[in-house]
Amino acid sequence: MLPSISFAAKRLTARSVVQPVAAQFSRSNHFNSLSSLFAARPSITSATSFGPRIMSVPASHYAAKGQDGPAPARPSSSVVLLSPSNDVLLLHRVQTSSSFASAHVFPGGNVDPFHDGEAPPIGDPKRHEDSEVYRMCAIRETFEETGILLAKKDGKLIDVPEKVREETRKLVHGNKIKFGDWVKSLGAEPDTAGLLPFTRWITPLPMPKRFTTQMYLYMLPLTRGSNVPSKMLIPTADGGVEHTAALFGSPAEFLRQSLNKSIVLFPPQVYLLDIVAKFTGGKMGALEEETRRFMNQRRKLTAYLKKTPTVDTEKGKEHPTANISWGDKVMSPVHLLVRESDKRVVLALEKPGLELKGTDRGGDYERVVLVNFGKGGPTNVEVRLREDVLEEERKNGGDKSKL
Repeated sequence: MLPSISFAAKRLTARSVVQPVAAQFSRSNHFNSLSSLFAARPSITSATSFGPRIMSVPASHYAAKGQDGPAPARPSSSVVLLSPSNDVLLLHRVQTSSSFASAHVFPGGNVDPFHDGEAPPIGDPKRHEDSEVYRMCAIRETFEETGILLAKKDGKLIDVPEKVREETRKLVHGNKIKFGDWVKSLGAEPDTAGLLPFTRWITPLPMPKRFTTQMYLYMLPLTRGSNVPSKMLIPTADGGVEHTAALFGSPAEFLRQSLNKSIVLFPPQVYLLDIVAKFTGGKMGALEEETRRFMNQRRKLTAYLKKTPTVDTEKGKEHPTANISWGDKVMSPVHLLVRESDKRVVLALEKPGLELKGTDRGGDYERVVLVNFGKGGPTNVEVRLREDVLEEERKNGGDKSKL
């Protein structure tokens, strides 16, 4: 077993976001870089520090060049990972990346049938539902990209020597061994039950690369008596091939730095961080007090994600999506309007996307995302109440046909 560090040390590690974030990333060689929310695996073969990743996905799952019709949405998973002090893990992609260059993203990646099992076929609505396939993908990708192993034995996260962990990441990445078989050889099981479904996002048309991404929330144990393997909580580097660094930080701080243009966050990341930020944060205090506070925050966040209706306004309650739980919500952002005041695009989130058109699935009518799109990526990304935004547009003389 690796030696444990104190809960206080883990807390300091997890709460280490400072300004500027980029400076901290460049000084730390403990942190890794990992896959993005929608660009989890941009091609069948993608290079990493472990060498080319040959995805065991049939070519029929992907749209061929010149093929008529929209690109199919590739199944993928991503995890909002909470630290023992309720901070969130974000990963910084390299500037040369073909997708989401320089963006900060959650860990995640495409479903690989070799490890995770087959997702339902294109055209099957169940392809866009939470399942054991998506959960296994989330656990595997988190380990493969960060070294954090979300697997339990006798009800506790297991500890694996660092050397074994790093060697196994390479073997799993290269499809030399099956991830699930390796975990079972340790006498453990992937903690798929610990994943809390937290919306699904389907890349909207006409994007050439599309994903159906199941998001999850996973909370690392926070009590001092949980025997959390401390080194497993620190992501390890991939040599800067896909990402330059990874860091646990306050959701509110990440959002602030996004608005200050210190970091790049895409709308799905901002949307999910905005929700988590409402239940986390606060001033640091004595250890025992903080443990109780973190536990209380998690209880409130979990209760919020499980409750319906999911809205607060009377207008929001009138819409059918109000009664869709957060675990079942499907969002495929659509252009609503461009604001007169700051020219930000307003993205509506209630539509479930092409694949689920005509079904009873849906996302979030009450909230919208405001964003400026440019060469450097999205900026000024903000989550607002739809009715507040529309009222501002009415006062500013916006396009009345859109209001």
